Amino acid sequence: MSPSESLVALAPLAARVCPWTTDLAAPEADEDPDGPVRAMPMVLRLERQDQPSRTAVLEAAAAAALALCLDERSAPGGEWFDAVAAWCGAGRIRKLARRARTSHWRAVQDVPGVTAGELVRALVPGPVDEVPHEVRRLQIGGTDLPDDSPGPVDEGRPVIWLNPRVEQSTGKAAAQVGHASMILATVLAWTGGDPADVTTPAVRTASTSDWDLWCSALDDPEKAWALHGVAPVRDAGFTEVAPGTVTCIGQVRTGG
Repeated sequence: MSPSESLVALAPLAARVCPWTTDLAAPEADEDPDGPVRAMPMVLRLERQDQPSRTAVLEAAAAAALALCLDERSAPGGEWFDAVAAWCGAGRIRKLARRARTSHWRAVQDVPGVTAGELVRALVPGPVDEVPHEVRRLQIGGTDLPDDSPGPVDEGRPVIWLNPRVEQSTGKAAAQVGHASMILATVLAWTGGDPADVTTPAVRTASTSDWDLWCSALDDPEKAWALHGVAPVRDAGFTEVAPGTVTCIGQVRTGG
């Protein structure tokens, strides 16, 4: 199955998350030890007053990460293509969340990237030791927001389900849901669907019963997709959780 041109840069990701759809070889899990570590910076807008809800920030993070990948500038011939392709080909789709407010938030709007909901800006990925000054000065910690109760999800809306058994800071969860939206779009693209269908996913915490049902099928990713419309995010374990932890699961239909 051939993807739309807008997702060609994500071909290495497709080889990892939906290998049954492609003959492409997946990149090695570990980056070249002599090469740069690449990541997508994600800037969360957390003002001192009128802070947004945790769910709103996570939904904006999922939307922003995917929007950058679907942007025409990330397609072949676009100014971001080489950066996005190199990042996806490195073996892991690392993201690094930082927080900003007031003038610092305004400053990062001039750094190449995409903003969603005026809450999260996903920046063009690159070497972690070469981020612009506007980004480097932002704090990585202090991103926690309290849990909230966002209510039920509209029927048919894609959902990213957070692991109900694992605690994640807001910054960590923002990175994970950003992974999930990209993975969902990639599987859709390589199975003949429309990646645009997941551009505004909901984010919720799964019930333990649903979580266990979906996880029981993940050993066979093709079956899990066919039966439940789900694709997992497995963490590398650099921060907060153990390596291999399924931090969240993306789902293109509910009630499966």
